[in-house]
This record gives sequence, C-alpha cells and structure tokens, in this order.
Amino acid sequence: MNKLDKLESQSIFIIREAYKSFKNIGMLWSIGKDSTVLLWLAKKAFFGHVPFELIHIDTSYKIPEMIAYRDALAKELKLRLVVGQNKNAISGKRTFPDGLDRISCCRELKTIPLTKTLDGTGFRRVYDPKRDLWDEFESAEPYNAVIVGVRSDEEGSRSKERVFSSRDEKSEWDASAQPPELWNLYKTEFAPKTHVRVHPLLDWTELNIWEYIEREKIPTISIYYNQGDGKRYRSLGCYPCTNPVESDAGSPAEIIEELISGKFRNIAERSGRAQDKDGGGTLETLRKEGYM
Repeated sequence: MNKLDKLESQSIFIIREAYKSFKNIGMLWSIGKDSTVLLWLAKKAFFGHVPFELIHIDTSYKIPEMIAYRDALAKELKLRLVVGQNKNAISGKRTFPDGLDRISCCRELKTIPLTKTLDGTGFRRVYDPKRDLWDEFESAEPYNAVIVGVRSDEEGSRSKERVFSSRDEKSEWDASAQPPELWNLYKTEFAPKTHVRVHPLLDWTELNIWEYIEREKIPTISIYYNQGDGKRYRSLGCYPCTNPVESDAGSPAEIIEELISGKFRNIAERSGRAQDKDGGGTLETLRKEGYM
C-alpha cells in the first residue's frame, strides 16, 4: 500500500465514521480541487452514492467558471446541492468591491451565510436532482456536523485543527479546547448543541491532492490549467481578491512537476489570495468566528 492508498483509506474511514456518528451531516463543496477530491472520496465511501447534502456558500463574486462547473457537476452526478448566501449584505453593498475592507467582506459574504446555513436560520437555494429544479427556503433543519476539505499544510490556523473539531452552537472555534487525537482514535461524541467540523483531508498535502487527481482522473475545473495565456489559478476564491499565477502547466502531471521541482516548490499555495495578506492572523480570526 503506497502513500496515496493510505491517505485514501484513512479519509474514507473518517467520512464513514462521521456519517455514522451524526444525525444530520452535510459536506462543504467550494468547487476547488480539495473539496472535489473530498466529493470523489465520498462517492467511493458509499459505492457511488453521496448520502448527504453538499453545501456551497455563494458570495456572488465567485469566478464565473466556478458556478458553471458547480451546477453542471451537480446535475451530472445527481447531487443534492444547498447554496447559502447573505442576500442582505449583497443588496446593501456591504462588500469589498463597494468599499468594505476585505476581511469584513469575508465575514459578511462567507462567515455569516455559512453559520446561518449550518444552523438552519439562513436563506438556502436547494437543487433537487430528482426533479432537476431549484427550490428556495428561508430556514431549514440545522446540520449537526459538516465535512470540510481543509488541509493542515494549507494555512497556519488550519494546522491547529483536529479531524473531528468542535464548535459551539454559534459555530465559534476555540483552537485550545480541541480534544487530542492519538493513534487515529477520534472523539465523535460531543455535548448537546455542539457543532462539529470533520476534516478527512487534514493529513494530505497540495502535492498529494494533485497526485490523487492524476491517478484517479478526477474532473477538475479548467481554470486550474493554463488556457494558452501562460496563467492559471492555483487557489480559487472570489475574483476581486484572487489572482492567477504565471504557469504553463496544462495538466495535473505538469502541476505535479511544478510542485516537486519547479517554480512553486517553495511558494505558498494561497499566495494569490489577497485576504490572507491583510494583516497577521486575520484568517484565523475569521475561522474562530465560523469561517472554513
């Protein structure tokens, strides 16, 4: 069994354990490579069927190709997709393009709609694959837990996470209060009203993700690859705050080569995400409030 086999087996075990342990569980799907690998693993875990809802937070500023890819894949794979959004912030122009600082914009367009979608108090658009139709709901049943595709190597605050990571009823996170996870023994029982984030990809690296995409031939969004202009996206986010990198890589194999011996070997994955640069510790502050 090689490294990818071990990572795959561990992640599938975690996904199945989470599904068994929590009454109402969903999975966050950002449309990026990590959460798409997570979707692939979920399909493997349940023999081609995804038995829980996928959750996407739409800021209305996502790169257009991301939304087109999301809707097409949800229809193709017959996925029940829940889309949360802070319509009041968007209509009230409480956004970075309208003059708000980036971190406050993330709070308004990502953290608030995410926590409200998870606790059942927020607006939802829901794609029903059986009817091939979208419905709208002002409230719904809350999620007890949510599966998330974060990795320890991606960003500093994420390295403090546990596989089963507890939040309070407001989805707020105290990194110092996380239970130890020794010898792959996970705490899956929590006090009432605790919200749990489950992280099956915590031990994966960016290189592992691309190696797995290459091995499994996982369909990923085209903007990860050079389209002929010498640029591609390495990390996906909102278009006002996310910049492509200069790269000629047009396939997973070429991206793997860049990560192993090429130009991105020693450059942070999220170096193109502007909100990560707006002061030290800002992303951790957002994550303590409920951000992914």
